[in-house]
Amino acid sequence: MFLSRSVFLSTLLLLLLLLPVNSSRLLKAGAESDLFIEAPVYQNGPECCVPAKQTLICDPSLVHIAMTIDPQYLRGTIAAIHSVLKHGSCPQNVFFHFIASGLSSDVHHYTRTVKSAFPWLSFKVYVFQEKLVKNLISSSIRQALDNPLNYARSYLADMLETCVERVIYLDSDTVVVDDIQKLWNINLRGSRVIGAPEYCNADLAKYFTSDFWSNPEFAKVFQGKKACYFNTGVMVMDLGKWRQGDYTREIEKWMRIQKDKRIYELGSLPPFLLVFGGDVEAVDHRWNQHGLGGDNLVNSCRPLHPGPVSLLHWSGKGKPWVRLDANRPCPVDLLWAPYDLYKFQQPLDRFRFDSL
Repeated sequence: MFLSRSVFLSTLLLLLLLLPVNSSRLLKAGAESDLFIEAPVYQNGPECCVPAKQTLICDPSLVHIAMTIDPQYLRGTIAAIHSVLKHGSCPQNVFFHFIASGLSSDVHHYTRTVKSAFPWLSFKVYVFQEKLVKNLISSSIRQALDNPLNYARSYLADMLETCVERVIYLDSDTVVVDDIQKLWNINLRGSRVIGAPEYCNADLAKYFTSDFWSNPEFAKVFQGKKACYFNTGVMVMDLGKWRQGDYTREIEKWMRIQKDKRIYELGSLPPFLLVFGGDVEAVDHRWNQHGLGGDNLVNSCRPLHPGPVSLLHWSGKGKPWVRLDANRPCPVDLLWAPYDLYKFQQPLDRFRFDSL
């Protein structure tokens, strides 16, 4: 299952007539569990093996998905979960690992919130110790990129149970419109630790400063490699190989160099490029239609890219729930809205479409 441009246009016309949108009521700390409706129960197809409850988290038939969870992006996280379950062939075999920052008391709060929307979901909430990266983070071009939780993906191998040897990492501003099992089953060949869509037409040089490229010791990290840009918001990660290679320490090494030498500007992405660039398993682009949030210009919309789509990603400054609440959605935001479980909805009373 995927979205073509014709399906997108048909869906858009239908949603213009039927789709409710969320009110501008804000999520309030401590009350999130009262703000989401309960999702339908999605059951396994006949071809699925049902995991054993007594050894659930280590069951080999599970698909493991890791996401961060926080108040600002909670609505997006809930929508992303909903989309994975709705389109999955074996939704009862999906296990979610939610990474939260803050105190251990937040675990109960987020557990209650997720259960309010998905009572039957298999998941666990972990607390990310921000002190691990607090002294390693250097300021970037956008303040939002400096959030310590953005760096939690580098610590999944340390945080998740050792029996979890593979995980799909998803950003909270994504929705999946295909069977997640297809992404899970990709083969990470040889020494490859990460699988992700690569974009080799992007200029890799722009992700690093002139001080980086003028230093032979730094620049040689890409020597002899065909390193391409990849977006770390959607990755298949072999945690077994990650632990063997101790790649968390490799990423930390580059973060320390960055603090001293200022070799890049863009948050948590460049260390991944430095450690894994040129040795990434290339995944079909349909699994990360990114950039749908638009660039940093106010009210900027992006169209869908040509070709089939399995995952939509609102990377960029604009988020669909914000634009929908303002009754000023981009066309692609109407593809996110059906997965939104936010309770307080009103009919759309006006539209503004920047581009198609």
